[in-house]
Amino acid sequence: MTVPASTDARPVLVVDFGAQYAQLIARRVREANVYSEVVPHTITADEVRAKNPQAIVLSGGPASVYAEDAPSFDAEIFSLGLPMFGICYGFQTMAVALGGEVARTGRREYGSTQVQLTDEAQASSLLVGQPADQIVWMSHGDSVARAPEGFTVLASTADTPVAAFANEERKLYGVQWHPEVLHSEHGQRVIEAFLLNSAGLAADWSPASIIDEQVARIREQIGEDEVICGLSGGVDSAVAAALVQRAVGERLTCVFVDHGLLRQDERRQVEEDYVKATGVRLVTVDAREQFLSELAGVTDPETKRKIIGREFIRVFESTAASLVEESKHDSVPGEIKFLVQGTLYPDVVESGGGSGTANIKSHHNVGGLPEDMTFELVEPLRALFKDEVRAIGRELGVPEVIVARQPFPGPGLGIRIIGEVTQDRLDLLREADAIVREELTAAGLDAQIWQCPVVLLADVRSVGVQGDGRTYGHPIVLRPVSSEDAMTADWTRLPYDVVARISNRITNEVEGVNRVVLDVTSKPPGTIEWE
Repeated sequence: MTVPASTDARPVLVVDFGAQYAQLIARRVREANVYSEVVPHTITADEVRAKNPQAIVLSGGPASVYAEDAPSFDAEIFSLGLPMFGICYGFQTMAVALGGEVARTGRREYGSTQVQLTDEAQASSLLVGQPADQIVWMSHGDSVARAPEGFTVLASTADTPVAAFANEERKLYGVQWHPEVLHSEHGQRVIEAFLLNSAGLAADWSPASIIDEQVARIREQIGEDEVICGLSGGVDSAVAAALVQRAVGERLTCVFVDHGLLRQDERRQVEEDYVKATGVRLVTVDAREQFLSELAGVTDPETKRKIIGREFIRVFESTAASLVEESKHDSVPGEIKFLVQGTLYPDVVESGGGSGTANIKSHHNVGGLPEDMTFELVEPLRALFKDEVRAIGRELGVPEVIVARQPFPGPGLGIRIIGEVTQDRLDLLREADAIVREELTAAGLDAQIWQCPVVLLADVRSVGVQGDGRTYGHPIVLRPVSSEDAMTADWTRLPYDVVARISNRITNEVEGVNRVVLDVTSKPPGTIEWE
């Protein structure tokens, strides 16, 4: 059972119409120090009332509002009296629902576009004070041909007569462009104007502001019971553990599971660095044989993730039972029923649990959990993005060496081997990964890279020449990426000399590898991890 870890702040709801950047909109709202949540377009008016939001943002989307399979939306929501802001498809949805007209003009606008504000824009709360001519980012085929009655046109382009409108009395606003992307010159300014000027919200939310709230929630949930935390050594579980430690003190025991899928020196770093910094009680469990045995013969990535998630829980269950048995404290109950996880908002979204969108991949700590799990989860970071977690970690005093650490997936190298996971393949990948990390650090690039997955294409072989002889080895893929929150990412442009050194070292030092390739795919369309 999961106890929601959402904030007590009244949210701004970002309604997802299948947009590429729905989560980015939510981030931009939070950057204005206003709390936001992503919800599916199928949300009903009653469900909106239950969430008691401060305002609503309607996202863009790939469909036409007139298509038979166009994303639906409960028009009653427009009558709730809430400030609303439509973006692209959301703008057109608002126009049609309120009596305006959207037409296929045959003229598409994609990418950088110049928009002109009307004279009336300077009297609107949304665009007041902004330049009359500005560059925005467009991505649409249909256009609003006529604004609904009572709405004032605020902007136009050469091909779009109604590029923005407003009804100040009803606090309903919309723009055809995408203010959430950096390519729109004054995009964040538009979003903040809607939130702070048009909707009249207070910019009083920040990651640090929820620490006291989460500590209180944790104490209420756990009571006087004992609790264990699955500690991986990464920033997410470390910050989650720090929050719970502040709430319950010595009643927290952290459990580090060595599942055999770790990178070089990972276990030592966790056992030494984190314990030294926090003083937390840590139990290390060697479960390498257990995980490798369960993963034998498995190649499907979703199956891998579910197996790894299941086996984590099995280890935590057996460890909790052992702790109860060994403990000599009279206060310890007959069981430990609470498990802390460093689950983040992107984990929930990609596992199909956040916005109602597709299940991209089952994160081991969300979609990979076994149905027969008996633990009650404590997930104080479930509503947060990665950079927000780092901010909370710094506020809690978690050492920078941990807070600034590059992300590493809970399933470890198990999802960086494309194919069956075996000990030989793990050893090979571990050696290549260590070389990559060593060279990136030596080049001073750690701070520029969000993370750099190193992937072994275990089921792929290619012909090579080494020592004047033919080889038939595996390719290694380098996947350096830059990101704010893991919801979107771009590949990091590494210096060619660094890439060359990495390639030379891996092909010379790692037996069985004769080719190194660079993944230059953004997210979307690719994910950061290959599996």
